[in-house]
Amino acid sequence: MRAPCLLRWLTGLLGLLFALATGPVLAKERLLWLVRDLPPFTILEGAEKGQGVIDRLLPQLIAQMPEYEHDIVRVNRARGIQMLQDPRTLTCDPTLLWTPEREKFVHFSIPSLGVLSGGLLVRRQDQAVVAPYLLEQQVDLKRLLTDTQLKLGIVAERSYSAQVDAILRQLPDEAFSRHYGNDATASLLQMQERGRLKLVLGYRHEVSYLTGQQGGSKDDFLFYPILGVNRFQFLHVGCSDTPLGRQAVAHIDQLLPALRQNTLPEYYARWLDPEQRESYLEQSRHFFDTP
Repeated sequence: MRAPCLLRWLTGLLGLLFALATGPVLAKERLLWLVRDLPPFTILEGAEKGQGVIDRLLPQLIAQMPEYEHDIVRVNRARGIQMLQDPRTLTCDPTLLWTPEREKFVHFSIPSLGVLSGGLLVRRQDQAVVAPYLLEQQVDLKRLLTDTQLKLGIVAERSYSAQVDAILRQLPDEAFSRHYGNDATASLLQMQERGRLKLVLGYRHEVSYLTGQQGGSKDDFLFYPILGVNRFQFLHVGCSDTPLGRQAVAHIDQLLPALRQNTLPEYYARWLDPEQRESYLEQSRHFFDTP
């Protein structure tokens, strides 16, 4: 074999060997992380952008999952649910509540963080509307919406926990004012401030953050826990219920125990009212105790 031909043959062989050796390393699965503006978990705008609880968690998960090509995608809740149902992509949401409906198409991680449950938000000037439906400062939400013509502002496709969702399913569709936008909760609060809505479903810490961003005061609102709903609910990472999604969750489940013991509760407690922080941190130490 002549020297030029031999050289070309060796060059081609070396190129083939290099491709075979590096191909599996370069061919990483693309993992889409779904985030939405959900303070204090994810904060996508403003001075505290990137300082939310999950904002701080995601880089730690990504750094410990180098086998994936990671992309963070901003969606609203309705779009996020659609993407989780698409088997063609590997999609994960780090802020999901477990529900029986979602379990049909989402593979859930172990619980990652216990958070205070949502409740009913009312302007202080409208507290008389709710007063007849209170029992030990918890609101009988079903009776309130059944007995009155008031509408409840909710974020479309958002779960407020399996317990709350079960209450909402017992009510007619006309009892709700649904918002589909990216800044849905903020928009609902603006509607409430303008008197277009009297009742909004949400979270105390979420309202504290959003009212501050809008130049208002959290003291303008009253928060009522919902009768029959547990004080705490638990976030999970949820991925597409596919072989790749289940594989990603298996890796995530190895990372979460260390993070959920101290790191994540501290991140979350920062956003609570000062009088709640110590109590929450004490209780969080026992969220995942084994019997």
